[in-house]
Amino acid sequence: MARRRRLVAEINVVPYIDVMLVLLIIFMVTAPLAMQEIIVDLPEANAQLSEEAKEDEVLILAVLADGSYRINIGEQDKEISADELREQVSKVIRANPNIRVMVQGDKAVAYGAVIEAMAALEAAGASSVGLMTEPRS
Repeated sequence: MARRRRLVAEINVVPYIDVMLVLLIIFMVTAPLAMQEIIVDLPEANAQLSEEAKEDEVLILAVLADGSYRINIGEQDKEISADELREQVSKVIRANPNIRVMVQGDKAVAYGAVIEAMAALEAAGASSVGLMTEPRS
């Protein structure tokens, strides 16, 4: 009697593993490029400033209801145009790299105006930007 061979179907998974690894590498390379972000430290509305934070020098950029900017550094407070914003802030950050940068946006101002101001601050070299809020009543 002749023996019959039994054929077992096997799936060759090596090509699938190769494709998966190539896709993984593609996603790992492209994911960081797809993200555009501005690093923002959002304070809580009920938070109180520590004594150390009150003594630190703070650069405050106010975006007014009409879309204009006012910059406050220590005791100096002046109106500034959008064109001068990046230049002035970069000078301040070069002189004092540890200065804290805060944005004060009016409720009536368009969201885009605040985002443009934050983008200009980031382009000027501000590594992190905080948003100021009024305390809750």
